[in-house]
Amino acid sequence: MNVFIVEMKAHRKGLIIWAFGILFMVFAGMGKYVALSSSGQSMNDLFAQMPKSMQTIFGIGGFDLSKASGYYGMFFLYLALMATIHAAMLGADIISKEERDKTVEFLLSKPISRNKIITSKLSAAFVNILIFNIITLVSSIIIVGKYSKGEAVNSEIVLLMGGMFILQLIFMFIGTSIAACCKNPKNATTISMAVLLITYILSMAIDLSGKLENLKYFTPFKYYEAKNLISSGGFQLSFVILSILIISAMLTITYVFYRKRDLSI
Repeated sequence: MNVFIVEMKAHRKGLIIWAFGILFMVFAGMGKYVALSSSGQSMNDLFAQMPKSMQTIFGIGGFDLSKASGYYGMFFLYLALMATIHAAMLGADIISKEERDKTVEFLLSKPISRNKIITSKLSAAFVNILIFNIITLVSSIIIVGKYSKGEAVNSEIVLLMGGMFILQLIFMFIGTSIAACCKNPKNATTISMAVLLITYILSMAIDLSGKLENLKYFTPFKYYEAKNLISSGGFQLSFVILSILIISAMLTITYVFYRKRDLSI
């Protein structure tokens, strides 16, 4: 029994649906850019009139919204949010679905160790989010390039997608670790979504209040912000190291708790 192939087939339909969703978001987002840029009113002036809270929600930052790259940088927040939701749900589901669907007995009856089971499942999840990221990357390069009016945007998009991929990994492994620890498999996805929502709201709160800046280390959404990646031209080493530590810790928890847990049949 090849668990990797089984998991890839099981999540194939979901990946296709999410892929079409992200394609629609990129296309619709840049379509909005075209509509606003052709309205005759400066987009920078238009968004500058908004309250700070609204600017934070829209993720405006310090972007030049008259450029396709600046608008995409603002829009990147929503792409990253969608990608991390997919990753967290996938991570939680791929670990807990046998218990949830009452198919654990069938899985454990096969001559395969729990270590190999979890490795195959994690490999399938990794490939899924990699495909999702590549689809987002390619569609962004094509669609943003179409409206960029000769502006060089590819390098910035690749950089942003690199940051988004690390975010996907972080929340995927948060999902797998929660599923491995959670006694009720039906709650794994809910708890994973709650963690994601809390970290996202915290990132918004940090932008709204200058007094919460030190809390940025507690929300991965602050590690790879478009405004920082584009302005600095690369990743901040401290955030990369912190990301590796989080991923390593969540990966260890996933293996340790899944090996030890009493799987409900």
